[in-house]
Amino acid sequence: MGIHHVSWQSTASGIENEYIHAAALSSLVGDDEAVSIERMNSYHGSPIHLVTAELSKKGKATKSLARLGKEVLESIKSEISTRLDENNVLHIRLDLINLIAGKIELTIPGERPTVKGKAKLEVYPGNDSITVAISTLDDAINATLN
Repeated sequence: MGIHHVSWQSTASGIENEYIHAAALSSLVGDDEAVSIERMNSYHGSPIHLVTAELSKKGKATKSLARLGKEVLESIKSEISTRLDENNVLHIRLDLINLIAGKIELTIPGERPTVKGKAKLEVYPGNDSITVAISTLDDAINATLN
C-alpha cells in the first residue's frame, strides 16, 4: 500500500515570476521534469500561470511526502481525519512564501499564497483509509530518517 500519485499546485499572477513557483514545486518533488506551467487568463482577463508538479510513481510520490520533513508529517498525522476525504485523497496546504524561502510550513487558506497538495492513497476494499494514511505517512517519516 502507499500512494497512487501526488500533485502540487500553485497559482502565479501575471506579474509574478512563475519560474520561482516552479522551482519551489520542483524542490518538493525532486524532479524538474515533473513540473509544468500553464499560462491562461483569469475570469476577468488578467494573465495567470498554473504551476503544477505531478508524480505518478509510488516511490517518487512517497519521497515527495518525505521532503516535507518529520515535523510536518507528524502534524499531518495528528490532523489526518480532517485532511483525508471520502475519495482517499490526502489534502495538504503549504505556505508558498516560506516554501520559496526553503522552509516547509503547513497553513490554511487565507491572505498568504499557498501550494495545494493532493496525495491519492491506495486503499483497497476491506482496508481502513485512516490506517492506510497513517502507515503511508509513517513510511514517509522513515524515508526522512534515511
